[in-house]
Amino acid sequence: MANHIVERVTERIAPVIEDPFVLVDVEYEKKGGDYILSILVDKPGGITVDDTAELTDIISPLLDTIEPDPFPQQYLLEVSSPGLERPLKTAASLAQAVGSYINVSLYEPIDKVKHFEGDLLAFDGQVLTLMFMDKGQEKTVDIPYQTVAKARLAVKF
Repeated sequence: MANHIVERVTERIAPVIEDPFVLVDVEYEKKGGDYILSILVDKPGGITVDDTAELTDIISPLLDTIEPDPFPQQYLLEVSSPGLERPLKTAASLAQAVGSYINVSLYEPIDKVKHFEGDLLAFDGQVLTLMFMDKGQEKTVDIPYQTVAKARLAVKF
């Protein structure tokens, strides 16, 4: 059900999010007792509070025009920046992240490992090449794109 809502909302709002803004992600989840629809938007230089208010004023009325209403109950609308650990949900976002430090979770383990964190050295649309530290040693792994469950930018400590 949440996927259906995300798809319907994305279809409805994507056309109105115009340059310099970029729609990064749409999430619908229950947090505590509330259902939250999160619209993550960015622009070069980052999002301001005024930007989120302006985008909320554009997006909120559009959500009421989706027929049939995909929301089974009341929800809170949150328009915000993706932050430092933004999700990398598309091949295009991964391609833009080459050279960045990322976190990747896999559907299927590689050498018994399902989570990697390291520098994305390359992505050709099919395979991610990641350099990571393993017991103090730099190692490189090739990860087939279809095995990636989740990927996001990460903060290196």
